[in-house]
Amino acid sequence: MSNSISYKTKNISGINIFYREAGSWDKPTIFLLHGFPASSHQYRKVLRTLNDEFHLIAPDYPGFGVSDFTSEEIFEYSFDNLGKIMDAFVQSFNLESYCLMIQDYGAPIGFRIATAHPEKVTAIISQNGNAYKEGLGKAWEGIKKLWDSSNGVAERNALLDAFSLEGLKWQYTHGTRNPETINPDNWELDYYRLSRPNAHKINLDLFYDYRNNVKLYPEWHEYLHKYQPSVLIVWGKNDAFFPVEGAEAYKKDVKNIEYHYYETGHFALEEDGEDIIEKMRLFLRKV
Repeated sequence: MSNSISYKTKNISGINIFYREAGSWDKPTIFLLHGFPASSHQYRKVLRTLNDEFHLIAPDYPGFGVSDFTSEEIFEYSFDNLGKIMDAFVQSFNLESYCLMIQDYGAPIGFRIATAHPEKVTAIISQNGNAYKEGLGKAWEGIKKLWDSSNGVAERNALLDAFSLEGLKWQYTHGTRNPETINPDNWELDYYRLSRPNAHKINLDLFYDYRNNVKLYPEWHEYLHKYQPSVLIVWGKNDAFFPVEGAEAYKKDVKNIEYHYYETGHFALEEDGEDIIEKMRLFLRKV
């Protein structure tokens, strides 16, 4: 395989999972797990830059990016189900070991994979990938009201601005040093996908289901404490969703951990990708 990026699809349990792949199979593999409202597109800089030393696979979850957006009759959208199908996707490559890069939704999905196969995960790279209650920031207030209301209609309607073009732009530009350097293709692509029929409902369902991720935090802490994977933290300090308290909390469970903070927002790769990718390269050489 050449160092160019390939765009592929793999059928997992009847659902077509789209993924971007770069680098050679004889190199260490990294699975790049994206966040909300994004897709594997968020890892385009990593794929272009690290493919000389690593084998990179960046999938889209069902309902995200270019993967199948199936009806709820075919696939029930919950984090448990996203975790199961993405775990099956990862295992379909029959690899003995791999690294996970997690961001936002990539954290609850990645930790489900890691706890199911702890012997295979060599390292975790967390770019604002939270696993601690301390890391749930002010931007969660509306979603927490949804949890408290048991999925109330008024509380769901109050969150609809998150799917607007301006709301999506805010997620990419809030906390950045210079918003003019952030590529608008990010939120334009997300807006297009979130404008599909039933997309708002399914994503609101996932907002509500996120409470079940919080219940699993102790299990993920136990995994980290017991298996001690090497962890690299590359964290946007101004993230309204996952502030630095979430990054610092990893110290409670992990001994071999490396920290790098950036004066930027939720999608730190957008503004500080060059430095983050170099930190990833140096870290992965030691794993």
